[in-house]
Amino acid sequence: MPQIDSVRALTQLSEDEALFRDSVYEFADREIRPVVREMDERAKIPRALIDRLFGLGVMAIEIPEAHGGAGASFFHAVLAVEALSRVDPSVAVLVDVQNTLVINALVRWGHEDLQRRCLGRLAAGAVGAYALSEAGSGSDAFALATRAAARGDEFVLTGRKLWITNANEADLFIVFATVDPGAGYRGITAFIVERGTAGFTVGKKEDKLGIRASSTCELLLEDCPVPRASVLGEIGKGYKVAIETLNEGRIGIGAQMVGLAQGALDHATQYTRERKQFGKAVAEFQAVQFQLARAATELEAARLMVYNAARLRDAGEPFVKEAAMAKIFSSEVAERVTSLAVNLYGGYGFVKDYPVEKLYRDAKIGQIYEGTSNLQLQTIAKQILG
Repeated sequence: MPQIDSVRALTQLSEDEALFRDSVYEFADREIRPVVREMDERAKIPRALIDRLFGLGVMAIEIPEAHGGAGASFFHAVLAVEALSRVDPSVAVLVDVQNTLVINALVRWGHEDLQRRCLGRLAAGAVGAYALSEAGSGSDAFALATRAAARGDEFVLTGRKLWITNANEADLFIVFATVDPGAGYRGITAFIVERGTAGFTVGKKEDKLGIRASSTCELLLEDCPVPRASVLGEIGKGYKVAIETLNEGRIGIGAQMVGLAQGALDHATQYTRERKQFGKAVAEFQAVQFQLARAATELEAARLMVYNAARLRDAGEPFVKEAAMAKIFSSEVAERVTSLAVNLYGGYGFVKDYPVEKLYRDAKIGQIYEGTSNLQLQTIAKQILG
């Protein structure tokens, strides 16, 4: 197990890590920034851009090299999400779900044959999605109604999933269903379902406030056959797959919010240097300086919380409380910083010709998905109260 020598070790980037993060940001600045507005308006990430993300290596960060991936750490995935989010959080969440949820779950819970069948595809160009939420099970994730009935060497899945990120692009889906409704959460099981399976349909695409280019769709399962060999983890232990994967996924969302807020602060800082009022740059007014200083301070605190949680996870140390803290704090900071950026732009901040209104819209989801802020507070309270 890696040793944690100091707080400095948790929060400081090595030279290689800093170079990796910066290289991802340079890619995003060059390849993604020119098409951000178009993707937002069309509510779609072009397949050509997704292919370039695979070429960059950020869609298979934790996949072992033997399966075609980078064999890198969870922390590297967090750095990639942060860097991409400075430019477009929609692209970042595509990468985040692929790495911190789908690949993470397969590496941890998949048996050898399932990893062999799936990880190579996820490294080579297949997108993954994670299907837990339903109409009646959002925050109460284990109230799901999707059924998995045993039938010989397979299970037959029937139900409807909602709010599934990456659904339009995905080739492989981790779908949670219950094999025994009477057993409560102990009946929940995770399955790998492939696009094109009989009875499986990607349904309505949601028209969202923010992260519009990221697809969010319903899934329909009608007598959908899934081989027993496609069970992820153990039958009846899907709740463990869900809980442990989401605990890690929350760190990824924290990274998304940190990157998003950094992008907004970058824009606001530059704009206040250029915008002149009363004969001088807006940045010369102390009131503006103090607002930027406070935003930068809160953002740095959020970043360190995210890095700390990610380092703890990679070191095999307890991190559930730290992940929940990082997620709730970074999402609140992102909302405040993007709101400030809109304010500092004045009237220009309220129109789509300038970038900050989009980041303001994108920030709101951080307090909702992968566990609402109230659920994070509940988790933190349980941890500190024992």
